[in-house]
Amino acid sequence: MQKEKIRIRIEGMHCASCALKVKTALRKTAGVSGANVNALTKIALVEYNKEKLDAAKIINIIKKIGYKPFLESMESNDGTATDPVCGMKIEKSKSIKKDFGGRIYYFCSEECVNKFESPEQELKRMKRRVTIALSGVLLLALLRVIAMFALAAGASIVTWVPIPQLPYFSWGLWLFIITTPIQFIGGWGFYKGAYTALTNKRMNMDVLITIGTLTAYIYSTFVVFFPNILPVEESNVYFEVSAVIIAFVLLGKFMEDYMKRRTSAAVRKLMDLRPQTARVIRNGKEIEIQADQIVSGDIVSVRPGEKIPTDGVIIFGRTSIDESMVTGESIPVEKGKGDEVIGATVNKHGLIKFKATKIGAETTLMQIVKMVEEAQASSAPIQRLADRVSSYFVPAVIGIAILSFLVWYFVLGNFTMGLLSFIAVLIISCPCALGIATPAALMVGVGKGAEAGILIRGGEYLERAQKLNTIIFDKTGTLTKGEPIVTDIFSDDPKNLVKFAAIAEKGSEHPLADAILKRAESMKIKVPDADRFEAIPGHGIKAALGKNNILVGNRKLMAKHRADIKAVEKQMEAFEEQGKTAMIVSVNKQALGVIAIADTLKESSRETVQNLSAMGIECIMLTGDNEKTAKSIAKKVGIEKVVANVLPGEKAEVVKKIQKEGKMVAMVGDGINDAPALAQADIGIAIGSGSDVAKETGGIILVKDNLIDVATGIRLSKATMGKIRQNLFWAFAYNSAAIPIAAFGLLNPIIAAAAMALSSLTVVGNSALLKKYKMKN
Repeated sequence: MQKEKIRIRIEGMHCASCALKVKTALRKTAGVSGANVNALTKIALVEYNKEKLDAAKIINIIKKIGYKPFLESMESNDGTATDPVCGMKIEKSKSIKKDFGGRIYYFCSEECVNKFESPEQELKRMKRRVTIALSGVLLLALLRVIAMFALAAGASIVTWVPIPQLPYFSWGLWLFIITTPIQFIGGWGFYKGAYTALTNKRMNMDVLITIGTLTAYIYSTFVVFFPNILPVEESNVYFEVSAVIIAFVLLGKFMEDYMKRRTSAAVRKLMDLRPQTARVIRNGKEIEIQADQIVSGDIVSVRPGEKIPTDGVIIFGRTSIDESMVTGESIPVEKGKGDEVIGATVNKHGLIKFKATKIGAETTLMQIVKMVEEAQASSAPIQRLADRVSSYFVPAVIGIAILSFLVWYFVLGNFTMGLLSFIAVLIISCPCALGIATPAALMVGVGKGAEAGILIRGGEYLERAQKLNTIIFDKTGTLTKGEPIVTDIFSDDPKNLVKFAAIAEKGSEHPLADAILKRAESMKIKVPDADRFEAIPGHGIKAALGKNNILVGNRKLMAKHRADIKAVEKQMEAFEEQGKTAMIVSVNKQALGVIAIADTLKESSRETVQNLSAMGIECIMLTGDNEKTAKSIAKKVGIEKVVANVLPGEKAEVVKKIQKEGKMVAMVGDGINDAPALAQADIGIAIGSGSDVAKETGGIILVKDNLIDVATGIRLSKATMGKIRQNLFWAFAYNSAAIPIAAFGLLNPIIAAAAMALSSLTVVGNSALLKKYKMKN
């Protein structure tokens, strides 16, 4: 099954109920394997089977339930892209290219360009609606104040204000005229949303606002035009109530969206790093082109002080490159021929030419952007509680509002209080704060991590990270630098020993093989190719050259092939007690000697273990080394528990065994052989310098290759989850306290509207405080 993941921005969603409706519709669709919808960012993350579905069909599903879906930029390295409006796949060279908010989109036609709405356009449109609503409310307030003064002075308002004295024009009629544009221009989005929800047999925030405002508006209209139809003698009108509710809710949503854009600055900062132009060498000439026109294989020239436009490998020149904007490391990195360069980093000193290897969506920068955006669009498991509450909340609120009206009118005989309490209950109960409690904090927390080089791939990993009590570290390349060197040679004929070891290791890609080959090179030993070669994971190497059968490895390998190692056993134990990896070299079942290899510990390893231990987290080291060597290394970094003699294929089983003890386990690794263990762990933490497979499997990726960030990431996770809990507490507490107050008639609907808008702003503002969180190492 070919799976693909897409991000869709959805306009028209106003609350958690809307997000739940879209998520339910997507998950019910055949071929969709996963869907998450974020109410705050208005982003849907959809994983689907390419053989059964395509982007265009998914877009149509969302359109059918009444929302406006727009695909986030989807371009491929085969020269094609996907239209964000219709989902059609098109050739980039034949498309209409547009830049919206720093993001490039490709359209199939002008019609699709005109239908497209960027977040900036949506914000401007909402600003216009807010302006209309607030202007009308200010005019209503002014007239109300003048009327109060006129009444106090014993005069009519028409003597104070030059209102035309036309037949049938009363005070209520003027309020009707001023309120109507606010009602149907400012409130249009709510009414449209309510209609869509009801036609799909669901209820959301729009339904509550629509019922509440239309009740006040229609009732007041009857008072003005058909007063005799009403069951009570009533002369008061509530046009201001309806208008102010719409204005306050719109203002709250506008401020919420504005604050959301401020708190999601991390992705925009990353996008802004991209250079706009590049110089490439084509047909022997250096030409300047747009950076997005680079194709794989292009030779790109970069002068000192310029940004590197895409990922590649240097083929000419030496320089130092400032990679701080991507990795967070402030010290420039020396680079030369054969070294990889990362797009958006800065060439500090020398002229270089490099071959483009990754372009567009495949570049390191865009992969980071993609991970951050997907994480921000995800939801934490704790959000499910809010989703469940929201699904039952709106119908329950409508029931409470109706009951409140019936009690006030039929039991207490007060129609006015019944009407006002009915409206107040509906307005105060909108579950906006509940819906954005989790995504608001998640967006800021993930963005904060990205700025520090800690990529958290989703809300579920944040939630698990703060529950961790055990962390397993792979030794080689994680606790150590992964650059072993030969420290000792024990043999009567060291040169011959190294020669046979190098012959066997020549075909291996293991770091220990590099150490032996480098020693052979330094000893000026010519190393012929072996006739046969076999790498035996967790044991060593088996090779043959002519009549010589060579074994290089551990005791297990020697025992399996019945090699005599008695002469070297004592020295081997001595090397192991020193924390070195001892490798026996045997030719034709006779041990020639032992080569000792040691790997240097990373400077941050001991400090990391100390930080985690202080947080109450147990650290375990996992290695293929024998127990003596492993314990010696573990002691140096402060780790007490060691699991040694582990074959690459057994790492995942070790993780599983520890999980069965009831522990929440994270695995930290960097290699391809760590991938199964990273996947098995509750959280896989992949080192940034490691293999792509390890990074694909990791739930948290440390871009800077700094182990200190393991503890930093866990602290950030705890801080983010703390904000989520605070948000959910206040959202639940607000609704729990506000509904009875409104039902008992103690809350004016206008105050209810202001309080409802304020509750959402409080959640967003509380989440924004995470931006000030200090990422202590």
